[in-house]
Amino acid sequence: MDIQVLGGFSVRLNGVPVVPTAPKPRQVLALLALNADRAVPLRTLTEELWGAQPPRSSRATLQTYILQLRELIGEALAREAGPRPGRTGKDVLVTSPGGYRLETGGGVRDFGEFERLSNEGYRAMDNEDHTGAARALREALALWQGPALADVNAGIHLDMEARRLEEARLCALDQRIEADLGLGRHRELLSELTVLVERHSMHESLHSQFMLALYRSGRGGEALHVYQRLRGTLVRNLGLEPSAPVRRLQRSILKASSDVTQDALFDGRTAPAAVS
Repeated sequence: MDIQVLGGFSVRLNGVPVVPTAPKPRQVLALLALNADRAVPLRTLTEELWGAQPPRSSRATLQTYILQLRELIGEALAREAGPRPGRTGKDVLVTSPGGYRLETGGGVRDFGEFERLSNEGYRAMDNEDHTGAARALREALALWQGPALADVNAGIHLDMEARRLEEARLCALDQRIEADLGLGRHRELLSELTVLVERHSMHESLHSQFMLALYRSGRGGEALHVYQRLRGTLVRNLGLEPSAPVRRLQRSILKASSDVTQDALFDGRTAPAAVS
């Protein structure tokens, strides 16, 4: 069973799509898919569909959705078995004590592959292997085709999962940019960072990376403008000053024109640690 959640939602069994078009059965399958091969309690499924105040008929309605999913799975399994009897929908969407479990039997899960490649990149960064880190993290990020679960109506649990995945994507992106800075690719990063800081107007690490890329590209004045814009946004929205690492970077850029030792810091061979 192949599962994709990093963009549009897709589940394929023997190459056959088994995602229903109806919103609530789609939600149920998405939550089961994100917890593949693990039991999802009835309470969790009920909260996902109806929140804290489910209707009295919620249990029976959920069972109807499970039957619909098993029918779709059964149709896909029929292609596997041919004329001989084989597995049924109940063998794949299994009833477990207090809930249900989606037995995938292996296959590709894009979110699992993303995590594997991201961890490979993080290990490479820890070993100061910027080339390996940039490659692994770029491959991980290429798995994303849009916002997680973009075509699923998310309840409380799916919304939390989508937020978790988005945070993981931002962490991988931050470290991939850090690796590229370590490789001296500051000019290549400018257009990407221009978009990212507009999209994430209070993300300090992205702003500090943009400042450094601008400075290394001979655009120190613009780097300082990026700092002032970040500071204004943080003060206006949160009543906070930029963090100490970002302030230190701003002071270093101010001093760099008259301090040779500071120029060595920014010459493209050394990148400061990511700002959290």
